[in-house]
Amino acid sequence: MKAVILIAGIGSRLGRSMPKCLSEIPGRETILERQIRLLKKHADEIVGVVGFKKELIMEAFPHILYVYNPRFTTTNTSKSLLCAFELLEPDDILWVNGDVVFSEEALGKVALCDENAMAVEYKECGQEEVKVEVDTEGYVKRVSKTVKGVGEAVGVNKITRHSFEVFREALRKCDARDYFEKAVEMTIERGHRFKAVDVGLGSCIEVDFPEDLTKAWSLFEGENNLEH
Repeated sequence: MKAVILIAGIGSRLGRSMPKCLSEIPGRETILERQIRLLKKHADEIVGVVGFKKELIMEAFPHILYVYNPRFTTTNTSKSLLCAFELLEPDDILWVNGDVVFSEEALGKVALCDENAMAVEYKECGQEEVKVEVDTEGYVKRVSKTVKGVGEAVGVNKITRHSFEVFREALRKCDARDYFEKAVEMTIERGHRFKAVDVGLGSCIEVDFPEDLTKAWSLFEGENNLEH
């Protein structure tokens, strides 16, 4: 299995001059350091898609692979993810948003799923969250900020090698400003289902604002996450 981390964005809402993924969280780790440590338990190769201040990231973590999105200021996550998928061979691929602090258990539930998967926290969501509609069998029907969903897509996902080519083609068809969730919907329309994996409340936090970073500390401060 391979893993892709999307770390190209500017992350201006956090109000810091460095990439969000370099923000410190409990355990004397940065967000990215934690992601890499946990992903290594499932993936034999990790690719970071960089853009904003890429040198800071690449110098801090020289032991993973990188691909550069030269249009990181004008494109969204669908095109950043495509940068990696254009270089990867068909395989089982985990991909995560670079600003998500997730538990080891949540990642494991997605990684060990034997089909396409999307991590979901089943809860009431606000306007800004990416929401998921599911069918009676627990598979994703629609996923976007505008749907009335049963929970939040928290940014931890998996595509199997069986669906790799269909998903890559969907990424190619996305508009520049589309999120990768648009490609997920297009892949579902082609008959490749995504399991909505319930990862439990409080298992993931997307860091957009300073208060999210504070919440990440409160969620994971007591966790034994110092085994590097």
